[in-house]
Amino acid sequence: MAIEKKPHKEIINKPVVTKEGKKLGTIRDVTFETRTGELIHMVLRDPTPYSNQLNLERSQEGEVLVPYNSIIAIGDFVVVSEEDLV
Repeated sequence: MAIEKKPHKEIINKPVVTKEGKKLGTIRDVTFETRTGELIHMVLRDPTPYSNQLNLERSQEGEVLVPYNSIIAIGDFVVVSEEDLV
């Protein structure tokens, strides 16, 4: 399923939830490959205790990173597939 491209400003500050409805946090920033422009991770602000239980990758600064390719849908929330997180 292809995701419609959206400017990163449209997803900053949106809550991130799993398709099961569990909140992970809010998007603070995105990381990308500078050479290709490929989006790699969403950086979470205020990660929930549930997101900390998932053993997600962390930045050098300790920020929780959610793989960008785990996104299922973008609307009022950014919905991710929990299966793609682990």
